[in-house]
Amino acid sequence: ESPLLFGMHPNAEIGFRTNSTEKLFFDILAMGGGSDGAGSGEGSQRNAVRETMTYIQERLPEEFEMVSLSLKAKPLLEGPAGPYIVVALQECSRMNALISEIRKSISDLDKGLKGQLNMSQAMEDLVSAFNMNQWPGRDPFSKCMWEKLAWPSQKNLSSQFSDMLLRVDQLAKWTEELETPKSIWLPGLFNPSSYLTAAQQVTARDTGVALDKMTIETHFTNMWDASDVKDYAKDGTYIQGLYLEGARWSQGEGAGDAYEVSGTICSGYLCNSKLKELMSPAPVIYIKIVPIQQHWEASSVGFLRHDPQIYECPVYTTSFRGPTYVFMATLRIDDSASTVAKWTLLGVALLLQTND
Repeated sequence: ESPLLFGMHPNAEIGFRTNSTEKLFFDILAMGGGSDGAGSGEGSQRNAVRETMTYIQERLPEEFEMVSLSLKAKPLLEGPAGPYIVVALQECSRMNALISEIRKSISDLDKGLKGQLNMSQAMEDLVSAFNMNQWPGRDPFSKCMWEKLAWPSQKNLSSQFSDMLLRVDQLAKWTEELETPKSIWLPGLFNPSSYLTAAQQVTARDTGVALDKMTIETHFTNMWDASDVKDYAKDGTYIQGLYLEGARWSQGEGAGDAYEVSGTICSGYLCNSKLKELMSPAPVIYIKIVPIQQHWEASSVGFLRHDPQIYECPVYTTSFRGPTYVFMATLRIDDSASTVAKWTLLGVALLLQTND
């Protein structure tokens, strides 16, 4: 049946068929052990594995020096940005664990291929993942530890490794002087909710409002690039790098009149996706920390506003959704042209990353 018959966008069918096709070809590749079926068998696979190992080893960054970082951070932890610094240290620690495991597992595999070590099940699983360009450990039966130490992702090996390098770069810039970024690339964190909690803690200290009496409110700014952010947000923080699935954010003349929230210029509404554009980038988002109102309904996913002009949008880490839930965003809708029920039926959500 056509998605239009159910009030859904044609992109829903495109996404379904794309995912089904990708799964089919991945299953075929997995059954062949990662071979493309056209090479010279085991020799070509082993060469491909060695190329992947060399590519990763040459680009794998050094671990963060946690001792010096901790000494640098100690006098700043009691300052106004203390909660953000705690997040930075936690992120660096988790990145170190991942980098260390990648380096160790590739070193062990190199020795195994040279005959210096017996090939263990973890090494065999690593070879299989490299042959399929899959992030090692994503197979639930795999003995590799990469997936357990990494963040939730649907990306393949090459894309996720590139993503990891970008995350390391953000952490390196952040910890250079331990100065909180004016706008954070939220998808680049292992635990995005910890940064949002830190924003709540900082705002609670500034305003004197109890932490459990505050929650998050989101506003889409008219800034589409992080370089456009010149100052820190008042009573909150700026985040960037998110994507809308099932809808897009209006720009230009379609964005309507701009409005100001605590000194931040915001604009736009939710609007229908463009055909064949399954995910559209979101502008810089203003995360404003606000006191909880009495008429808001507390729920397991956040405080529901029940406002006809607000779509309570779930934010997930990946397109798998479900267990990757992060927080609930509040998005403006043009109630003269659409209803909350429409966007709920379309399954509109914000994602921290694409599958590419």
